[in-house]
Amino acid sequence: MSRLTDSFRNIFKIHELRQRIIYSLALLIIVRIGAHITIPGVDASLLAQQMNSNQDNTLFGLYDMFVGGAFSNAAIFALGIMPYISSSIIIQLLGAFVPYFQKLSKEGEEGRKKITQLTRYFTVLIAALQSWGVTIRLSSLDVSGMHIIPDPSFLWRLSAVIVLTSGTIFLMWMGEQITEKGIGNGISLIIFIGIVDRFPYAILDELQLLRGGQRSLIPEIVLLIVMVLVIAGVILITQGTRRIPVQYAKRFVGRKQYGGNTQFIPLRVNTAGVMPIIFAQSIMFIPQTIASFFPENAILIKVAQYFSYQSFVYSGFYAILIIFFTYFYTAIAFNPKEVAESMQKQGGFIPGIRPGKHTSDFIDNILTKITLPGSIFLAIIAIMPSFVSKFNVSPKFAQFFGGTSLLIIVGVALDSLQQIESHLLMRHYDGFMKAGKLKGRR
Repeated sequence: MSRLTDSFRNIFKIHELRQRIIYSLALLIIVRIGAHITIPGVDASLLAQQMNSNQDNTLFGLYDMFVGGAFSNAAIFALGIMPYISSSIIIQLLGAFVPYFQKLSKEGEEGRKKITQLTRYFTVLIAALQSWGVTIRLSSLDVSGMHIIPDPSFLWRLSAVIVLTSGTIFLMWMGEQITEKGIGNGISLIIFIGIVDRFPYAILDELQLLRGGQRSLIPEIVLLIVMVLVIAGVILITQGTRRIPVQYAKRFVGRKQYGGNTQFIPLRVNTAGVMPIIFAQSIMFIPQTIASFFPENAILIKVAQYFSYQSFVYSGFYAILIIFFTYFYTAIAFNPKEVAESMQKQGGFIPGIRPGKHTSDFIDNILTKITLPGSIFLAIIAIMPSFVSKFNVSPKFAQFFGGTSLLIIVGVALDSLQQIESHLLMRHYDGFMKAGKLKGRR
């Protein structure tokens, strides 16, 4: 414990690192403030009454989780950073199929700049379209016959679209500033802080259950132990890699020798990250979302009941979709053929494997094998919250036992710790991990 305390002290001894952390925290505070400033023209009191109804099992509830409650508040940051995430995913998918984007990805720094610029343009377009959708939804909401938007005129909708789109652009700018001048990935930290903001409320719900006598202390301790074990498992899978050795041929330029060393290709057990859960969750929430639009349709209500959050049908289909999307997104994110071609150009080869197609097939075979346990683990983590909620655990607290929330929290926390670790080691200070588990120590 004393060594951990010393590591935290060392953080504030380094002026640059201290400034980066303070800068990041200041911008994240602005993000949380903006999530509670309601759009002009919205009746905040009526909105609060309307949002007390359960929308956790809909696409709106999923979206609200990513933006830290700003969507349910109809705040100026209601769209959050999600349009930028959607734009990045679209560009990435286009990069796998469209020759123009494939060419840009191979042009080095200039190509990355063009892709970044196109991503920003797509972000503005997506944000504007989603903003218009938000104004239509807000205009349709009412409480006891009183509309949340007293004057849903065209001018109000136009101003709301401008405010919401500007909010997304401002968040995108702050995310880039955190990445450049702060610590960690700014876009990920904005999502991270929105999810973590819910944790104190989840703890309060659990304390109310304890005080009300609905659950004793021993089951609560068991729940905390289970949570720690789940988090440990997520960390192991997130950090888990299969290293493939690559040998480079020796080259002599003048009197200097180049190559001849052995490097490794780190194939991650969970290459797809959190994306399979996001895709699968979006599809699984469609029945509930459609049913919320037609509350008097008996057939849609019946279908929605089969796909309710705690049903076995929901968990089964959810797990299958996650396994499918894990392989799908891994195939997009990692191209064995490109890796094999790059190795061959640089004079590298895997011992015992012929360069070219044989190397590509070898890497693809290993990636397929290690993706299977990774996808199964993702499926188990994804259905953990619905399983835990059956034991009288509050829905807010159950979210932190797995699913998208836990994977994002662990992934972003590890990435930020790795960057802090790198800064500490560059200044010859002890880092957090003595055994060198973090990438910054390698």
